[in-house]
Amino acid sequence: MPVGLGPLPVLHPVPGFRLGIASAGIKRAGRKDVVIMEAAEGASIAGVFTTNASPVTLTRKHLSSAPRYLLVNTGNANAGTGKPGMQAALSTCEALADLCGVNSQQVLPFSTGVIGELLPAAKVIEAIPAALADLAEDNWAVAAEGIMTTDTQPKGSSRQIMLAGQTITITGISKGAGMIRPNMATMLGYVATDAKVAQPLLQQIVKAAADLSFNRITIDGDTSTNDSCMLIATGQAE
Repeated sequence: MPVGLGPLPVLHPVPGFRLGIASAGIKRAGRKDVVIMEAAEGASIAGVFTTNASPVTLTRKHLSSAPRYLLVNTGNANAGTGKPGMQAALSTCEALADLCGVNSQQVLPFSTGVIGELLPAAKVIEAIPAALADLAEDNWAVAAEGIMTTDTQPKGSSRQIMLAGQTITITGISKGAGMIRPNMATMLGYVATDAKVAQPLLQQIVKAAADLSFNRITIDGDTSTNDSCMLIATGQAE
């Protein structure tokens, strides 16, 4: 994904994947800081992670439970917060799951921002209905801004390719500006495609792609606590 300072390219919608953005006022009132992503039922989701922080631990645990939703907040990393931090992350998963009629283990939480402060779960939960109401397949550009922390520009890329006579869309966004050192090069990254890919193969693909990209970047020698790169295949293409 390009990380230059120019405007975002056209980010093609991915059939079967919707994004919604809202403001919880975690760090600053009015800032869009909560993003919900919804994958179509039957979608495959894979990811690579650093090994720290409550949301990372919880997402790794939930990944095997046919997840449908990704819940991202900025402004607070919920890292170094122990059992209260884990409970805060879990409570946001439960709140979203209740509204969507799924199991809480089908929600993957992601937090980025200030380290060492407990996630204000009540603020995130309060913003969830607005983010759900905003869900749309063409919200990639706004979501790219909604996951930013100290980034000066949103980051994203999109391609459409022909595969077996079908047009396949691949679109992704990421964030990251500091604490850059493998593994994962300080970022949250979300890439979705409408191709149909089995989860075990999808996991191999995201691992290989991260090793050739994010895991080769070093700037300040600091590995972030909360990095995750997720790959979603909705299977909506014929």
